Amino acid sequence: MPLDRVSKSFKDISMSFKANPLNDDLIALKNEAAIARSIRNIVFTNPGEKFFNQSFGSRVSKLLFENIDEITSIELQNEIENSIISYEPRVSLREVSVVPNYDENSFDVKIIYRVIGIDVSDQQLEFVLLPTR
Repeated sequence: MPLDRVSKSFKDISMSFKANPLNDDLIALKNEAAIARSIRNIVFTNPGEKFFNQSFGSRVSKLLFENIDEITSIELQNEIENSIISYEPRVSLREVSVVPNYDENSFDVKIIYRVIGIDVSDQQLEFVLLPTR
């Protein structure tokens, strides 16, 4: 069982790489926004894309070209859960749901997690997975 870490805040760089107009430094994401961006990066990064850590990421993009059905939904759910548990130690995962949307040829994803180390309520992240080439 992982230990709860105590921290005052989390900080990350925005992927837009835009400069802060007040100090010309890169815009920073803090606490919940930084964690949410990290989770999205983990889910959307293919294994082998990150230098020096070839296993980082998830196989979600490859699974999107399978049939839109319950089996693929369960595989996506397991892949998302395993990748978040493996690569994001700042969260305690509560729930991952992946629901096939047959009309839109996509999957609706909802991730509920608790941030370890700061006193905030459970966070929810929602997005749509679409097969793109």
